[in-house]
Amino acid sequence: MAIRAVIWDIDDTLFDYDTSDRDAALAHLEAEGCLDGYASPAAAHGHWRTVMEEHFGRFLAREITFTEQRRARARAVLAVTHPDLPALDDAAADAWFARYDVHFRDAWRLFPDVLPALDALAAYRHGILSNAGFEGQLGKLRAFSLEARFDAVLCADQLPRPKPAPEAFHAACSALGVSPVEAAYVGDRPDTDAGAAAAAGLTGVWIDRTGGSGRIPPAVIRIRTLAELPSPLSNASCQQMSSRGQSHAQGMDPGHRPVISRYGR
Repeated sequence: MAIRAVIWDIDDTLFDYDTSDRDAALAHLEAEGCLDGYASPAAAHGHWRTVMEEHFGRFLAREITFTEQRRARARAVLAVTHPDLPALDDAAADAWFARYDVHFRDAWRLFPDVLPALDALAAYRHGILSNAGFEGQLGKLRAFSLEARFDAVLCADQLPRPKPAPEAFHAACSALGVSPVEAAYVGDRPDTDAGAAAAAGLTGVWIDRTGGSGRIPPAVIRIRTLAELPSPLSNASCQQMSSRGQSHAQGMDPGHRPVISRYGR
């Protein structure tokens, strides 16, 4: 079957999350009087990222809610920068993180290849599958007038299991009315995005903007810019159809069912 739908990750795929988060975190920590609690801005950002990965991982594991991971992150930062102060209660932690959100929104930016790629792929159906919270991701799409370009938006707080679970990718395919073999997933992580998508039966595409030298998971397409995406999607469709044609031409026994490679390889 031909690829009919493209499903996208958002952060560090469409949206430059790393840069936006770094700039926002440093501005927020300075405004809150926290930056002086670290040896350098780099150390401050490093701790911010470590805390985020720890508590966001707990959210993805369903140990805590999305709001609770934000509160935990606020308390973890202040435990380092202001160890003599009592821990924030829930309302104060929510307010502290809301002030970060203001800096974060001010720092939002799309990668420059996003709009040209969406224009070039206008013939496909498009969806979002993100491991972040729905409201925040929808806000990003709306901020850049992208919401209307997507037929479905699925996020971790709406799903029983987030990426890399196959069910997450299958839910996105179902929302777009396509089978996994008719969909490609584009993300910045070779394992939990592209590799997991390929394992779930989709065409997995790794957008490797930094030119990493890590191992490429089996059946994953690697690109450096979204401008490269139309060609491999077209090639994947042609390879799938060619694979089917070759299998039917081999004169198999009537009771034999050919095994078709979902990746055309």
